[in-house]
Amino acid sequence: MPLSIRYKKIELPFRYPFTISKGTKTHQPALIVELEHRGKVGYGEAPAIAYYNIPVEKMIEDLEAKKKFVEKFAFTEPDRYWHYLHHLFPKNHFLVCALDIATWDMYGKLRGKPLCQLWNLDYSKAPVCDYTIGIDTVEKMVEKMQEKPWPIYKIKVGVEGDVELVKELRKHTDAVFRVDANAGWTLAQALEKIPQLKELGVELVEQPLAKDDWDGMSILYKKSPLPLIADEACVYEQDVQKCFEHFHGINIKLTKCSGITPALRMITKARELNMKIMIGCMNETTIGSAAIAHLAPLVDYIDMDGPLLLAKDIATGLTYDYGKVGVSDGAGLGIEVKKQF
Repeated sequence: MPLSIRYKKIELPFRYPFTISKGTKTHQPALIVELEHRGKVGYGEAPAIAYYNIPVEKMIEDLEAKKKFVEKFAFTEPDRYWHYLHHLFPKNHFLVCALDIATWDMYGKLRGKPLCQLWNLDYSKAPVCDYTIGIDTVEKMVEKMQEKPWPIYKIKVGVEGDVELVKELRKHTDAVFRVDANAGWTLAQALEKIPQLKELGVELVEQPLAKDDWDGMSILYKKSPLPLIADEACVYEQDVQKCFEHFHGINIKLTKCSGITPALRMITKARELNMKIMIGCMNETTIGSAAIAHLAPLVDYIDMDGPLLLAKDIATGLTYDYGKVGVSDGAGLGIEVKKQF
């Protein structure tokens, strides 16, 4: 029986303008796909991120050009289908991600099990999720924290005066801080700032230097008093090995690496190298966030607060309780897509 695919572009507003060291945005565009096989429908998502230059329109253009090949595959299980899609769309890993997530959702429904059960995971081992505070005035950032009391805050840095900003925020909470420079520092700045951030109760630093500054990271890796987590420097599976002895851990993002299937292999490789693992989000709705949630018991840190940062959502199935994320017992991703969508 052939596969059937449908898709739709969405553009959802953020609750607050979302600012990082690279710029500000007020809405998050994304591609949502539906994949149907033997009466079961799976949902997948890929947000468009300007930094990676793959807009939703490009995902749709590529999908339309090869839609008949996407649908004619003799589906048996997700891994084989991912390899087929990977070769079909070698330059559009965002599209492959949306299709791969939909495939796993559909496969879980065909098997009648939530994905975490399909993978024999103990969901009680899922780490606590952080909540991101985008760059803003001190007053606005404090307001965001007070509106959302949380055990772990991820604070965007990488701009002038960022250590002072963290100092001010620390006056208002005892929560754990994680900071993400989004490649916004030089080596000299990182060497100066990271010891100060440690004194302010920061747990780890994400992507301190430019993604291709491997020499700088080699030095910083040896000198940093805090764990360094690769984000922009870790996109594909082969990047895990490259990050070894340059970073203490990696941040896997499903959209970047092209889905759940390669993420599972990246987790295995990182564990072999004794590296820490975070799974991060790119402001996905509950659809993409549920894919992260089911992988959570396999990793050390999760950053999947997309549904909390967006003013609207298109699905239900996840719960957030002071950092603890709950998945439903429904098959696949365990989500329900809203009818108005």
